Amino acid sequence: MKSSRFTRFTRLASTAGLFLLMTASMASAAEGNALEEKSLWQTIVLGGWVMIPLAGFSIAMLWLIIDGAMRSSVKRMMPETELEKARNFFRSGDYVGAYQTCADNPCTFNNILRSGLVNVGDGKEATEDAVLAEAAKEQSRQSTRLSYLSVIGVCTPMVGLVGTVIGMIKAFASLGKGGATQNTGELSAHIGEVLVATASGLIVAIPAFMGFYFLRNRLQGSLHEVENEVGNLFRKFPYHLAEGVHVGDQELYANAPAWTEGAGDEVPA
Repeated sequence: MKSSRFTRFTRLASTAGLFLLMTASMASAAEGNALEEKSLWQTIVLGGWVMIPLAGFSIAMLWLIIDGAMRSSVKRMMPETELEKARNFFRSGDYVGAYQTCADNPCTFNNILRSGLVNVGDGKEATEDAVLAEAAKEQSRQSTRLSYLSVIGVCTPMVGLVGTVIGMIKAFASLGKGGATQNTGELSAHIGEVLVATASGLIVAIPAFMGFYFLRNRLQGSLHEVENEVGNLFRKFPYHLAEGVHVGDQELYANAPAWTEGAGDEVPA
C-alpha cells in the first residue's frame, strides 16, 4: 500500500515538473526573449540554500577520497624499510628487537606483526589467531572513514530532493499569483532551482559512491598483502623453542589460582 502511494506521488511529481518546464518554455517562446547564458556562480546561486550543505558535502567528499587513497596505499601501510627491518630481525632470531621496533614505529604492518610476536609463546594457533584478529581490527579502523563516503552518497540526493520539493512549492505558488504568462521570470527561476538542486545532489553522490567502493576494494587488497608478508615471516617459526616465552613489555595479569597457594585451602566448586 505504501509502495503504491509512493509510486503515485512520484508520477505526480514528475508530471508536475514536466508541466512546469513546458509551461515556462512556451511562455518564454511567446514573449520572444532570448535565453541568457548563466555563469557557474549564477547557476549555483540559482539552486537556493540547499547548495550550502551540498558544498559542505562536496568538500568532505574530496577530503575523504584523498585521505582514503593515502591511507589505503600499500607503501604507507607497509613501508619497505619496516619490512626489511623485520626480515633482518627474523633472520637473526632477535624477536625482542623486532617487537621493540614494531612498538617504536607503529603502522599497519608493524601492528599486526607485533600482535603475532606477543603470542608466539602460546603456540602457532594462538599466533595465527592474533595476527588475523589484529588484521581485522586494522581493517575496521581504516574502514571507518571510508564509510562516511557512503553516507555522503546516500544523503546528498536527499538534500537535493529537499531543494526540488521547495522549488516546486515556490513554482506552484508563482502560478497561483497570476498565471504562467504574467510570472514567467519568477516561474523560470523556481524551475531552475528545482533542476539545479537535483543535479547538484547527484553530482556529489555519484563520485562519493565510486570513491567508496574503489577505496574499500583497494584497502582490502593492501591488507591481504600485509597479511601475506607477516605470514611469510612466521613460516617455519620454531614455536617449540619459544614455548612459554613472553615477548613484549605488556604486563601479564593472570596468575595461579589463589586456592593453590595454601595446602589447606579448599578448591571452590
